[in-house]
Amino acid sequence: MSAWLEIKDLHAKVGDKPILNGLSLTINAGETHVIMGPNGSGKSTLSNVLCGNPHYEVTGGSVEFKGQNLLEMSVEERARAGIFLAFQSPTELPGVSMSTFMKYALNARRKAAGEKELDAVSFMKRIKIRAQALDITDEMLKRPVNVGFSGGEKKRLEIFQMAVLEPDFCILDEMDSGMDVDAVKVAGSGVQIMRSPERSFLVISHNTKFLREQIKPDHVHILALGQVVAEGGAELMDEIDRNGFAGFLKEAVA
Repeated sequence: MSAWLEIKDLHAKVGDKPILNGLSLTINAGETHVIMGPNGSGKSTLSNVLCGNPHYEVTGGSVEFKGQNLLEMSVEERARAGIFLAFQSPTELPGVSMSTFMKYALNARRKAAGEKELDAVSFMKRIKIRAQALDITDEMLKRPVNVGFSGGEKKRLEIFQMAVLEPDFCILDEMDSGMDVDAVKVAGSGVQIMRSPERSFLVISHNTKFLREQIKPDHVHILALGQVVAEGGAELMDEIDRNGFAGFLKEAVA
């Protein structure tokens, strides 16, 4: 396997508050990684930094994505390169239908990759297949992006967008939060369907049941105080179920 994403000694802050304090992490092509940790440990900060959110300032370290310096790329360049973030709280776009939004987004990605843009007929065929697999109705596709949807519907639409765009690196930030049991299963199925030797996932969640049954990660990382303090497999989730994050916090302080 080749390194898809390589983070070395990453430091970042929001305003005057340091959040990431020397975080290092390597994700290879085709792997699914999970990040867990107590609130305030830097999980969402990491996802925002990787996607180029300007409110987060990188103060040290490096991030390479498929051999490129990710930190020198704009938000648009990162998206065109194949990085996708499923938001914890998706943004509403009044006046823009989901189908229109996805057509422009998909064709922008195809154009950046040197591929021919899809015409209206080809595009509709493509999204219909993805929509049916994720229980997305025609009415949902016609409505403005995320406007008037429940929390679970918004999360399901995030997975739908991911399935249509077929990104190379997918970040799922608290994807299971606010979703009912059926929606969680649909979201998990979407991730499993998309797993590929040419696609990697970084999943942020507190829900060990969701992670075991729906995500089935290759690697688990525990964050505390802005750095990775433990790495392994399902045994780390077992430890969290038994003892919470208290022991990992002690390791970070030490």
